[in-house]
Amino acid sequence: MLASPYHYKAYIFLSFTNLSQSREYPFMKRFLSSIRTLALIGTLPLFLVACDSLNPRPTELPNDRWDKIDKQQTVFGEGGLTFGGKDQKRQGQGGTGIGVNAYLWRATLDTVSFMPLASADPFGGVILTDWHSASNTPNERFKLNIYILDQALRADAIRVAAFRQMKNTNNEWQAVEMDPKAVTDIENAILTKARQLRSESLTQ
Repeated sequence: MLASPYHYKAYIFLSFTNLSQSREYPFMKRFLSSIRTLALIGTLPLFLVACDSLNPRPTELPNDRWDKIDKQQTVFGEGGLTFGGKDQKRQGQGGTGIGVNAYLWRATLDTVSFMPLASADPFGGVILTDWHSASNTPNERFKLNIYILDQALRADAIRVAAFRQMKNTNNEWQAVEMDPKAVTDIENAILTKARQLRSESLTQ
């Protein structure tokens, strides 16, 4: 009966073991010791690879994903803290970072530029003029209080309160009723100017 290859391997292994235990073959001991050392060295890379596979390194993200993470982790979000950022484009605000519609604000200042200003608050949207008399009517004077009520450019975003005084026989200023149509004309003039400014900005 022929021996199988397994039997031959077992026989060779036992032979080497017996030879290594014999005092008559010291060189065989050294040979087997070298074989064991080489075997341990050979298994070391496999051990390191196995350990590395247990702790996989994080894969690098594409640049666009890194950019997305950086934007989301800012203190104030993707947009950050800005004055007059992307939201200014909504509803034709004009892009100046003020609290009201920029076109209405600029149009109001242009419309009443012939009158002296008492105060102007761009964040509250309030413009107050001082009394003004035309050179051809020195006994009559006007004052305007103008309120911008919205960031959108629309008709109901502007309100005008007009005041009129005339000198009486005692040369004293006396309040006189203001024509409502004159107030409407002032509001329409401001709206027309604001739409013109917006149209010019869109064509640039």
